Amino acid sequence: MMFRRFFKSPLIPNAMHQGTPPPVITFSGSRPNGSKGLRRQKRDWVIPPINVAENSRGPFPQMLVSIRSDQDKDISIRYSITGVGADQPPNEVFNIDPVLGKMFVTKPLDREHRSSYHLRAHAVDMNGNQVENPIDLYIFVIDMNDNRPEFKNQVYNGSVDEGSKPGTYVMHVSAFDGDDNTTANGMVRYRILSQMPHSPIPNMFTINSETGDIVTVAPGLDREKVSQYTIIVQATDMEGNLNFGLSNTATAIITVTDINDNPPMLTSRTFSGEVPENRVDLAVANLTVIDADQPHSPNWNAVYRIISGDPSGHFTIRTDPVSNDGLVTVMKPVDFEMNRAFMLTVVVSNQAHLASGIQSALQSTAGVTISVQDVNEPPYFPTNPKHIRFEEGVPAGTSLTTFSASDPDRLQMQQTIRYSKLSDLADWLSINRTNGQIVTTAMLDRESIYVKNNIYEATFLATDNGSPAASGTGTLQIYLIDINDNPPALIPRESQICERVNKNVHGVNITAADADTDPNAGPFVFELPNFPSSIRRNWTISRISGDFARLGLRYQIYLEPGVYEVPVIVSDSGNPPLSNRSVIKVKVCPCDEHGDCTTLGAVAAAGLGTGAIISILICIIILLKKERHTKQLLIDPEDDVRDNILKYDEEGSQLQQPDSLEHIISKPPGVRRVDERPVIPESQYPIRPVVPHPGDIGDFIHEGLRAADNDPTAPPYDSLLVFDYEGSGSTAGSVSSLNSSSTGDQDYDYLNDWGPRFKKLADMYGGGED
Repeated sequence: MMFRRFFKSPLIPNAMHQGTPPPVITFSGSRPNGSKGLRRQKRDWVIPPINVAENSRGPFPQMLVSIRSDQDKDISIRYSITGVGADQPPNEVFNIDPVLGKMFVTKPLDREHRSSYHLRAHAVDMNGNQVENPIDLYIFVIDMNDNRPEFKNQVYNGSVDEGSKPGTYVMHVSAFDGDDNTTANGMVRYRILSQMPHSPIPNMFTINSETGDIVTVAPGLDREKVSQYTIIVQATDMEGNLNFGLSNTATAIITVTDINDNPPMLTSRTFSGEVPENRVDLAVANLTVIDADQPHSPNWNAVYRIISGDPSGHFTIRTDPVSNDGLVTVMKPVDFEMNRAFMLTVVVSNQAHLASGIQSALQSTAGVTISVQDVNEPPYFPTNPKHIRFEEGVPAGTSLTTFSASDPDRLQMQQTIRYSKLSDLADWLSINRTNGQIVTTAMLDRESIYVKNNIYEATFLATDNGSPAASGTGTLQIYLIDINDNPPALIPRESQICERVNKNVHGVNITAADADTDPNAGPFVFELPNFPSSIRRNWTISRISGDFARLGLRYQIYLEPGVYEVPVIVSDSGNPPLSNRSVIKVKVCPCDEHGDCTTLGAVAAAGLGTGAIISILICIIILLKKERHTKQLLIDPEDDVRDNILKYDEEGSQLQQPDSLEHIISKPPGVRRVDERPVIPESQYPIRPVVPHPGDIGDFIHEGLRAADNDPTAPPYDSLLVFDYEGSGSTAGSVSSLNSSSTGDQDYDYLNDWGPRFKKLADMYGGGED
C-alpha cells in the first residue's frame, strides 16, 4: 500500500488574514513493521519548515498546518505531537487536534527568546498502535523589528591631543540590537547628531557609520580654547533607515589633551631684588611667569636658569610649585663691601620640550638686578595697638581686618615681610603670612574667660627678610559687642519656706545670673509655668525689682512638710529675649517665730515617718546621757564652790548597774541634777580615794558619808547624793533615812579665807540661822 504525501507552500506572515488555507502534510515513507501491504518507497524530498512571524496578534489558537494519514478512510486515527514546545517545556506552545490533525500555535512567539522549534508528529490507531512512521516538523520564528539598538554605555569618554590632524582616531562607540543581525532589523548604523561647543566649526569629528569609530575631520583643536567636546551619537537599525528603523542615543565626551605648544612667558623684561649681606637661604627676588598650557603638568612647570652675572654662584632660582614663580635665593653669603649689586640674566623654559614647530619667544629671557644692603631695621605696625569692634558670635572664616606692618628699609632693600601669630590665648585667629589679613578660626565669644572687659587681645609678629632678621610686634584689641546668646540661670536652686505664711517670712527671694551684659541681661521676667496646674495653684511670684522677685506660697495655702521642685521660667531683656526653665528645690517645713525650721520641722520636711522620728529622739537622749560626764555645771560659774566632786553616776553604777536604758527613756519628768563636775582643771585639793566595791552596800554608804563629812570640798548640802538609778532590793534600805553626822554646829567661817569664789557660801552658812 502506498502512502500519499501532499504539501502546500509554508505559512507566511498574515497568510491566515488573507484567507489562504493552511498547508496539509501527509505521512509518507514505509509503514511500521506488521502493517498490511507494507511497501518501501524512496524518500525523495524533505518537508519544508513552517514559518511563523513573531509577535503575532492572533487570534489564538492560530492554525498552522493540517497533518493526516491516508489510512484515516479505513480506520480511526489519533494524531499527536512531541518535542520542545509541545509536551516538553515550554509546554503547550503548540497543540494538535487529535481527530482532525490540525496543529495550532497558542500564543505569540518571541524570536529573541527562541528562534526555532523541532517537533514530531505521530499517528496511532484507537488501540495506540503506530500506523505511520513519525514525521519531523521544523517551525522557524520569523524576526520582526521589535528591538531598538542599545548602547553598552550611556556615556563614553575619549581623548585626543590638541593640534591633531584630520583623520586622527579618537574613540569607539558600539550598540547592540536584539533583532536578527542577518536582516535589516538588526543592522545598526551610527551618525553624529550634535557637537558642543561648535568651536572652531560645528563638525570637528565624524563617525564610521558601520564600526562606530570616531575620528577628527578638521584641524584646529586647541585645548587652551576648548578643552572638552560633548557629542551626541545616534544608532539606528534597518541599516540606518530613519523612516523605518528604531534609534537610540549615547553621549561621547572628548577631552582635548594638552601638548606643550605654549612656551613660558616672563611677565617683565627686568626684575629687581635686595639682599642683606651675610645671609643665606633667603629669597631676594620673585620672578613671575605665565604659561597657557595645562597647570601643574610638565608642559606648564617652569625651570629657571641663571646664564650670566653670577660667576661665583651666589644665587639660585627655585620654582614655587604652586605659583610657578621663580624665587631668586641666596646660596652663598654676599659682601656689601665687595659687591653692592648683581646683574643676572635669567632664562626660563618648561620641564617638557616644546612641541614640534613651536618657537620660543624673546620674553623667555629677563634681567634681574639684586642690590646688596648692609643695614636692617625691624618692621613696625603703624597703629599699635590696633582697635577694632566686632559682634561676638561671628563664625570661623570671618575676615576681621588687615594688620600689616611697614619696614623702614623698604626703599633700599625691597624686603619681604612675613606675618605670624605670637599670642592668641583662645586660638581664635589666624593671620595671612604675606598680607597680614586677620581671619577667625573659631567663633568669638565675649563670655570667654580670655575676654577682659569685653576686649580680646592678640599679639602678632612681623618679620622681615633682612640679615639678621628683625621682628616687630603688634597688638590687636578686639572689642566684642555683646549679643544675646546666653539664657539666664535661676538663683538660688535650693531654699526653704514656712508651711504657713506669717508676718515675718513671706517667701524666697530669687534672682537670675546672665553671662550677657546690658541690654541682653536684666531686668528679668520671672514666671510660673501653666503646666502642671498645681504650680500656679500653690505658688506665686511677685516682682521686687528689675532683677529680683519673691517666690512664695499663696495665701491660706498649706503644704505638707517636704521638698518641692518648683519650675520657674526666667527671661532676659534681649531682643529677642532668651528664656530658661529652671527648677528650685523648696523645703517646706514648720517654722518658729523667727521663720526658721524647727528641729522637728526639719525632720518632717525631710520626709521621715513617725517611727523614724521616735528613733532619732531616742538616739538624742542616749547621746545626751553619754555627754553628761563632760558637761559643765548648769549653775552660775560664780556660784560653783566645788573643785572636785565625785560623779553621781559613777557612785550609782557602783550600787547597781542597769540592764538597759529603758528606765532612762521612760523616766517621768522630775528633778534633775545640776551639780555635774565642771570641765575645768582639777582643784588643788586631793581627790578622795575611791574604795573598792564593798561586800555590803550599807558599809559602802556609811563609808561615803564619813568621807563626805570629813572632806572640806564636799557640797554644803545637808543631803546625800541623788542617784539616777537606785535599783530594787537594796540591802541598805532607803538612803533618804540617813542623816549627816555633822549638825548645824559646824563652823564655816573659814570659807572667808578661801577667796572670792567661796565668799557667797560663807555669807550663806557662816552668818547664823539666816
